[in-house]
Amino acid sequence: METITQDPLAFGVGARVTVSVMSDRYVDVILAALDAADASGLVLETGDVSTYAGGDEQSLLRWLTDLSQHIAATGLHASIQVLLSRGCPGEAVCDLPGGAGPRQVDAPRGRKSGSFASAEWALYPLEDAGSAERTPDHMREIYAAIETAKASGTFVASEHFVTKLSGDLGRVLETVAVAWAGVGAHVQHVTSHLTISLNSPSHAGRQADTAVDSAFDAAAEARA
Repeated sequence: METITQDPLAFGVGARVTVSVMSDRYVDVILAALDAADASGLVLETGDVSTYAGGDEQSLLRWLTDLSQHIAATGLHASIQVLLSRGCPGEAVCDLPGGAGPRQVDAPRGRKSGSFASAEWALYPLEDAGSAERTPDHMREIYAAIETAKASGTFVASEHFVTKLSGDLGRVLETVAVAWAGVGAHVQHVTSHLTISLNSPSHAGRQADTAVDSAFDAAAEARA
């Protein structure tokens, strides 16, 4: 795919993240995670509700993985809400390049974390007008994103208003980022919402399975 080198901030590429930790130490845990996550190449603004991160898709995925993995490593039950957006014509700071069309980038590449996560995910292609070559069809784009999830191995089921994902935390985040960027290659304005559950009591036994899978995959990669 030819990569369009539009400035991601001018194109409104970013995320809003809210972390909820089931512990009276939640302030320390959240601040430590924000400190530990690699935010290089990103603009960060933390408020009383969420943290905004603006920048390119690959850097956002790296930062989201770092942040979430740090939370998962505490062993505390937590949930993380992520809102991704790109190409919003009404974005507070973006100035969409005239006539540039949708932003096209190489698929973001994630990494395995060794931590299990379950998640509920929704994607919204917000296209008002198509082109001579491609008519607007939001369900076409949503089904394409779901196929991406199925191919990744993180797809569990389609449920009311969401798609259920589970597996290694890093792979769940990668699935969502790849689908978001992939649909965005055809649709200028795309948002995606993800709620992640970490260390839930209902995950008993799944953490060990994920660690074994990660170790197996790492050994396979080393042999390749």
